[in-house]
Amino acid sequence: VTTGADRDRIIGAGCGTRVHAIEYAWLDAMRTTTLYAYRLPADRFRPFGEPDPHAWVATDPVEPLGPPEPVGDLIACHAEAGIQLRILDNLWPFWDQVTAGTVGFSGIRLRNAQPRPVKCGLPHPG
Repeated sequence: VTTGADRDRIIGAGCGTRVHAIEYAWLDAMRTTTLYAYRLPADRFRPFGEPDPHAWVATDPVEPLGPPEPVGDLIACHAEAGIQLRILDNLWPFWDQVTAGTVGFSGIRLRNAQPRPVKCGLPHPG
């Protein structure tokens, strides 16, 4: 359960319920990539994950409802959905704060992040 203090510290007081973070190095790709979405029949999917479901999966093949459709401007999509978009020099200090707290989180493609910052000649712990 997310505490109010963690919500305010990580997401920001009165700033919605979600935040996505990317590094500056990925901003151009986010601006210029064309992302396509397949629409799938929702009734074929079930929650997955214990104790708290974190994904929806289908155990049998599912046919799309139609051809893939372009999602559009990804930054505008964030704004329309009320999702904060944070653009950071290095993701790791923020990620360490997120994972040390009580907010729910998902880390996608962390292997593409910049290396952890070096502090006093030593790699950042974690």
